[in-house]
Amino acid sequence: MKKYFTFIILLAFVIIGCKEDKKTVTEEAQEPERELTLLEKIAHANGYENWKNVEELKFTFNVDRDTSHFERTWIWKPKTQDVTMMSDTDTLSYNRKQMDSVAEKTNGGFINDKYWLIAPINILWDEQNITQEHTENIEAPISKQPMQKLTVVYGNEGGYTPGDAYDFYFGDDHIVKEWVFRKANQEEPSMVTSWEDYTEKGGLKIAQMHKMPEGDFKLYFTDVEVKTN
Repeated sequence: MKKYFTFIILLAFVIIGCKEDKKTVTEEAQEPERELTLLEKIAHANGYENWKNVEELKFTFNVDRDTSHFERTWIWKPKTQDVTMMSDTDTLSYNRKQMDSVAEKTNGGFINDKYWLIAPINILWDEQNITQEHTENIEAPISKQPMQKLTVVYGNEGGYTPGDAYDFYFGDDHIVKEWVFRKANQEEPSMVTSWEDYTEKGGLKIAQMHKMPEGDFKLYFTDVEVKTN
């Protein structure tokens, strides 16, 4: 009889434990997901959730101004931080974790070109080094259409262009349509361009064309390739 009573008590504990475990799983399943921050929404609209799969990113950065043309090609392996730059006159390979003075100078060009390519993702990576201000309804500088604006100002310490500011203009889909670059956070724009001709490569959404509203200037990307694992 004593053994039978002990068995009943143990069985009761097992049943209670199973109920508690089931309750915990149910409660966890019902917990609401954390709402993304604005930086995260913009980054995810451009495929940030797929960045972890990117093994290699290749692109050619082009600038046409009046009758002149400039271009350089980059191959970037983000997991190892190996970078290769190819131009008409030179080819240089380096690792961003171990750079000499020549690589440092070249890396400045890489930072610039990469920022133009994936700025909506880059600003999330830079979150700790920026201040941000969000305006929900404002006239965009080129299209004159009502859009949202995110102003990002970089800190005065470190980086290749400390203190610079960028105004990103986007719609409810959080896809950037226009932007303004303001050197050293000056009030007047240093450059205003469109973000257009979007393409999807390896799960990333990339604007291939940037034009100024007036003047013979365009900055664009060709030969964009994304290798994923």
